[in-house]
Amino acid sequence: MTVAIRPSLPHDLVTGVDTVVFDVVGTLLEPAPSVSEAYKNSAEKFGCILPAGEIAQRFANAWEKQEALDAQNKPAFRTSRSREYERWRQIVCDVFEDSPNADKIFDDLWLHFGKPSSWQPVEQGCRLLETVRESGIGVALASNFDERLLPLAKQIEPLVHIENIFASSELGWRKPAPQFFQAVESRLQKEPEQLLLVGDDPRLDIAAANAAGWKSMRIG
Repeated sequence: MTVAIRPSLPHDLVTGVDTVVFDVVGTLLEPAPSVSEAYKNSAEKFGCILPAGEIAQRFANAWEKQEALDAQNKPAFRTSRSREYERWRQIVCDVFEDSPNADKIFDDLWLHFGKPSSWQPVEQGCRLLETVRESGIGVALASNFDERLLPLAKQIEPLVHIENIFASSELGWRKPAPQFFQAVESRLQKEPEQLLLVGDDPRLDIAAANAAGWKSMRIG
């Protein structure tokens, strides 16, 4: 018999913490199929054939390009619904720059990643989420995502039970901007020392949360 052991938060880490804020992508949810496979499948619908490995490399380059652009903004990492939409459109168009149907591929992928069936739970993160919920500590979600996050979260277990859900497109800032964390603090009406971020990214989650005065825990 296999017994699933739930992860837990160290006692000293949660001392004084009122709310645990979870990142979403990579922490609680992951694409299924993977990003490169989803891009490959969508492109093939429009006659664009690329190996998943090449797509993965192009995606990484396109992602870094957009991150660099946001970092150069004044102020850095300011965002909006329109900016997040354009960010993803440009990433897809850069990946499929050789295809005359890049915009059609983007439209297809935008819809794809807005469907609950395109995501699967990350076991470690979701088990920790359930542990925190049962402990009585408050729980929230805060992610570099867009307006698709709220309807997604309302259809995927165990995210359906969370009321406070914050996407960067709605906050107006992307992690690692300190304003992202300040916006969450304002909406939750909490002080930085009352908040703990659980995430998978060393820079965007852990370092950024610590710089904002939050506690943090990395998983994944």
